[in-house]
Amino acid sequence: MKIALVSSASTHLMRWANALSERGHDVTVILCKNQMPYAKVKFNDSIKFVKLKFAAPLGYYLNSNQLKRVIKKGNFDIINVHYASGYGTLARRAKLKNALLNIWGSDVYDFPYQSAIKMRIIKKNLKYFRYAASTSHCMARQAKKIVDRDFYVTPFGVDTSIFKPLETVKNNEIVFGTVKTLSSKYGIADSIKAFIKLVHRLEDEGNHELVKALKFEIYGKGEQKDELQKLIDDNGMSDKIKLCGFVPNDSLPEIINRFTIFNCNSIYNSESFGVAAVEAMACGVAVQASDADGFAEVVEDGVSGLLAPKGDVNIIAENMYKLLMNEDLRKKMGQAGVERVKKLYDWHDNVDLMENIYNEMIEDN
Repeated sequence: MKIALVSSASTHLMRWANALSERGHDVTVILCKNQMPYAKVKFNDSIKFVKLKFAAPLGYYLNSNQLKRVIKKGNFDIINVHYASGYGTLARRAKLKNALLNIWGSDVYDFPYQSAIKMRIIKKNLKYFRYAASTSHCMARQAKKIVDRDFYVTPFGVDTSIFKPLETVKNNEIVFGTVKTLSSKYGIADSIKAFIKLVHRLEDEGNHELVKALKFEIYGKGEQKDELQKLIDDNGMSDKIKLCGFVPNDSLPEIINRFTIFNCNSIYNSESFGVAAVEAMACGVAVQASDADGFAEVVEDGVSGLLAPKGDVNIIAENMYKLLMNEDLRKKMGQAGVERVKKLYDWHDNVDLMENIYNEMIEDN
């Protein structure tokens, strides 16, 4: 197939583009000039890029005529537009026909509720596209609150040949872990506060040897780094809680396998597909997560992990304690997570599904 992906060059888009190109499809990414790939986003060499003249966000309006010409000249079999807000607007204004729109989260959870104008934009865009897809059922339900229409569900899973249980050296440490951008919406401060509560509880119970073994490793970079470090330092936890910085994606399987318990406590429902939790589950690590929509969909509460209400530090700490004190429960949940990911969120199956949707679209037209 000759496929046009109309989208910014994000890491999420990179995974779709690379997977499709590796299956022999001719893939072109069309995007605003200020959204070309940056150094850490590695697209396959076979993928082509068309840079539109105007930068986003004005480019979502000013590039419509150029986009129309590029699509006409390219004679593409499939046009796949990503994000209902910016590129959804651009594709609608370019009057692209028979295109597939992928929604991603903030475009249906946050953007339309920022103003009446933005709500009208999203309504127009969701109504315009003949086909639409969501990475999760919960996000599809959210979008249907805005416009009642059908959505394909195309999970954004993980490669289970890479994310899998590995033999690792844990050095008698018990490691809680998080891999996420250091931003307030991801609730990392809540995870830190809960861990501190956990440590104090164990000390009060006289579990001093267990406290010595505890570590909390947080991987990622972001604007909240200094604030989180202050929280750690002010509570005298710099010996136990470490901000470990950014790590490349290919290092994640080994890092996650070092964790005893994986933490993800996002505070907004725009965490619409819990890929971080899926990665941990695929590695056989028990998950402690918030009940943000994406996590509540991928993590079976009490089966592959434990969920806590968003922002409830006391229940997060209680769930941490339950998992810490019950090794059999952790192992059982870890195995359940592996099985669930293989069944629902294997990346190769997810790409198969997307290809099937593309074939349906071609047959319809």
